[in-house]
Amino acid sequence: MEKLIIADTEIEKGTNITLDLKLPKLYHSPMRLPVRIIRGKRIGPTIFVSAAIHGDELNGIEIIRRLRKLTILKKLKGTLILIPIVNTYGVTTLSRYMPDRRDLNRSFPGSKKGSLASRIAKIFFDEIVTKCDFGIDLHTASIHKSNLPQIRTDINNPFTYDLAKSFEAPVVLHSELRDGSLREEAQNKGIPILLYEAGEALRFDEKSIRIGVKGIVNVLRDLDMLPKSTKRKKYKLPIIAKNSQWIRSTESGIIRTIKGLGETVKEDEIIAYVDEPLDDISYEIRATFDGIIIGKSEIPLIQEGDAIFHIAKLKHLEMAENKIEYFHEDAINENEFVELDKDEII
Repeated sequence: MEKLIIADTEIEKGTNITLDLKLPKLYHSPMRLPVRIIRGKRIGPTIFVSAAIHGDELNGIEIIRRLRKLTILKKLKGTLILIPIVNTYGVTTLSRYMPDRRDLNRSFPGSKKGSLASRIAKIFFDEIVTKCDFGIDLHTASIHKSNLPQIRTDINNPFTYDLAKSFEAPVVLHSELRDGSLREEAQNKGIPILLYEAGEALRFDEKSIRIGVKGIVNVLRDLDMLPKSTKRKKYKLPIIAKNSQWIRSTESGIIRTIKGLGETVKEDEIIAYVDEPLDDISYEIRATFDGIIIGKSEIPLIQEGDAIFHIAKLKHLEMAENKIEYFHEDAINENEFVELDKDEII
């Protein structure tokens, strides 16, 4: 791309600037969408990395903050557009949704004459997404749930599948497109997107953040936007899952989960108990198939029908256990960026 114009501003090659896109007011308060554009001196792809499209999903904000501090970005070829807070309204109120109670990630492509969510989606899509060749959208689990770091994409698409593997999250999960989502609308326009899901709403998770920063760098290297690592890298293929399913509670009460994120489970294995608060009765929750836990409820109160564990279906559990051990330990400790060590969160 020779010429890049965002918010009526032309971004020259070799520049690193922040722009504020004007948004509709929140009652009487002016609102802005801050965008950081890092443009290399040499021609290359234009990539966006977005976070907090749901206002309570905060990990991505910290991932982008750390990413933009990396000195390796001085060698960037092409353009990197960083949007740490897409849903500025939701972040202000610590809410997943927009003030009109709509889900911004179900409002694309948006409309200038639609709801507030639809208007924000339209601004973001037209000003940022349509000017890019590729995107990475950062998410966490919804409120009171947590996700094992994972990439969601269409594994039948060779381009996104290869990039999903190079990201080096522990799991790559095949994910169908959802109506009105950013990924669906971008795909319709020929702009593929990887979805990174990791951690819990309203919380920072150090492991998820580090995997996210490293993963984005890996993707940029795969696209020849950044130089390859000078260190010999031991490549590890993540766990590939074609489908997954939530296990739901059969009873209401107090839940005791005995399996955690990243653990493998076998069909009919006990994975949790639901206890009666004023009685000695306990109900067993069992796995209905072999797999690995990629998401779980974090609240001890449970109602009948509530989702407890999100399990990716797998056949080779022993192989999965070996891979998870690597991603939980070695992949985090093998950090080539000194800058990241200074920002560790305890």
